[in-house]
Amino acid sequence: MDDARSRLLESTQELLWERGYTGTSPRAIQERAGVGQGSMYHHFSGKRDLAAAAIRQTTEEFLPGWRAVLAGPGTPLERLEAWLRRERDILRGCRIGRLVQDKEVVDDEALRGPIDEVFSGTIGVLAGLLREGQESGEVRAGIDPDQVAAMILSVVQGGYVVARAHQDPERFTAAVEGVLALVAAPGR
Repeated sequence: MDDARSRLLESTQELLWERGYTGTSPRAIQERAGVGQGSMYHHFSGKRDLAAAAIRQTTEEFLPGWRAVLAGPGTPLERLEAWLRRERDILRGCRIGRLVQDKEVVDDEALRGPIDEVFSGTIGVLAGLLREGQESGEVRAGIDPDQVAAMILSVVQGGYVVARAHQDPERFTAAVEGVLALVAAPGR
């Protein structure tokens, strides 16, 4: 990949995480990437096109790590625990979840689509893991795996928000531990 294009994508990814879509200007992207306006418009038709490519790249980089933990070694509950407790930059928030705070992203299918794919796919993987855990007796029998999977992802995303609001990563940890206490079968 062209070096200027790579720098533009990387800079856009970082700025979207830091400032969101609305707060990220083409000038800020160019300055961070160390390229001129001509180089940016040589590779991308504008901010939206560049942001769409950066969002897609972020999701493609993000998914393998999430999925590797959820499909990795261990029992279903151990894999869920590993995913929930994995190291994160909690006070920076979620790279992907941060993006849906911008109305422009939510209103634009090209920008929102990859985010929806990540969230929907994650809910599906979590639901499968919960079903597997129910079959092995590790996960509460009376819960609906699809509903609880959506709840787990919502708690993770909300955990970032609450931790950031309080500037206390322990708020995220408390939310994660609460999920595990609710999901684990009695006696686990």
